[in-house]
Amino acid sequence: MNTDEVLASVGPRLRALRRQRGITLAELARITGVSESTLSRLESGQRRATLELLLPLAHTYGVPLDDLVGAPPTGDPRIHLTPIHRFGMTFVPLSRRPGGVHAFKMVIPSSPEPLEPIPQTHAGFEWLYVLSGHLRLLVGDRDLVVPPGEAAEFDTSSPHWLGSADGGAVELLILFDPQGVRTHIPGS
Repeated sequence: MNTDEVLASVGPRLRALRRQRGITLAELARITGVSESTLSRLESGQRRATLELLLPLAHTYGVPLDDLVGAPPTGDPRIHLTPIHRFGMTFVPLSRRPGGVHAFKMVIPSSPEPLEPIPQTHAGFEWLYVLSGHLRLLVGDRDLVVPPGEAAEFDTSSPHWLGSADGGAVELLILFDPQGVRTHIPGS
């Protein structure tokens, strides 16, 4: 596909994505700060797509720019995992999609001395599933132990803390939505 063909396909792709999300042009204009007339011309192919126009749309829809322009796949579906070390724990990103829900494997190392809980708050919503070990989960005034094979979900604007319940290592999967949107499972 040449550049003109790629750019010609952007408008219909943007219109389909907006309709799929159930957003009007007026709502999209309010969210992105791009005028309604510009968005309409972009979708109809009367306006050429620019990075300045596509970045706020990609952010709003929670998709990579590649999805908006129909870029060919890179060929390697593997996610190159670069661990993040914070608060004495290791977070391994399992997703690389900008915006939307982020997936992590979290490892809490064993510790001979129990850590002093320091609850934190931030915007978002979190789901977790314990793979191994016993997780101590503080959410608000609740102090829970979550064993392997069990899951929990909570609004991260409530004070919360995660640690080992018994000093042993804990491994868990975490899904975090910075916008605080609860998950929706079809048919539920």
